[in-house]
Amino acid sequence: MQNVRYVKVGSKEEAASVVLDRVRKELDDGLNVLGLATGSTMIPIYKSWSDSDLDFSGVTSFNLDEYAGLGKDNPNSYAWFMNHHLFSHKPFKETYIPDGTAEDLTAECEEYEALLRDAEIDLQFLGVGENGHIAFNEPGTPFSSTTHVTQLTDSTLGVNSQYFEDESAIPKTALTMGIASILSAKKILLLAFGEKKRFALEQLVKGERTTEFPITALLDHPDVTIITDLDGITG
Repeated sequence: MQNVRYVKVGSKEEAASVVLDRVRKELDDGLNVLGLATGSTMIPIYKSWSDSDLDFSGVTSFNLDEYAGLGKDNPNSYAWFMNHHLFSHKPFKETYIPDGTAEDLTAECEEYEALLRDAEIDLQFLGVGENGHIAFNEPGTPFSSTTHVTQLTDSTLGVNSQYFEDESAIPKTALTMGIASILSAKKILLLAFGEKKRFALEQLVKGERTTEFPITALLDHPDVTIITDLDGITG
């Protein structure tokens, strides 16, 4: 798997430093469009950017996903997350996040996909779910999928419940870039920390493509970097 490069770090803080150096180099090399992720893994990453001298004023960003039904002022929305952790600290040229409150979610997904096609992401950040999902592409999602509305699995809902005071308020659907949308990025950087992510990474290391584990779609991409604190994860 020469297309997948593994970088072992000792902590999330070390990972943030490694990522900061990588993004600085990408900016120096002319980075124009950045694909962004959310979740606790990204918080120290975005803090390091916010505390740095990195200049994103010429960069356009696209986020992977958003919960259906949550507006940008809802603290559980990814729009709120991005503004709180990054956009309010570092100005970007333009920022795009799927609108979870759109009247027609399917049309919103089609419009978002059209924007992605025109933009051509230079570097896409990813996390991975315990069940191997990337963005909100759950097991069984075709590798040919583009931006779409998806039903979240019980596994994903269970993990996400930690962010909601009322479990009944957790949206069961989301808008997400599809797997083909993600693979259209020129470069991909995936971060995965903690033993709960080991099973998902092991599926990638096996080198077998299967929609049962969406992370294995990355085997079809020419330039993937995995940053992890897990021992024994190598390609």
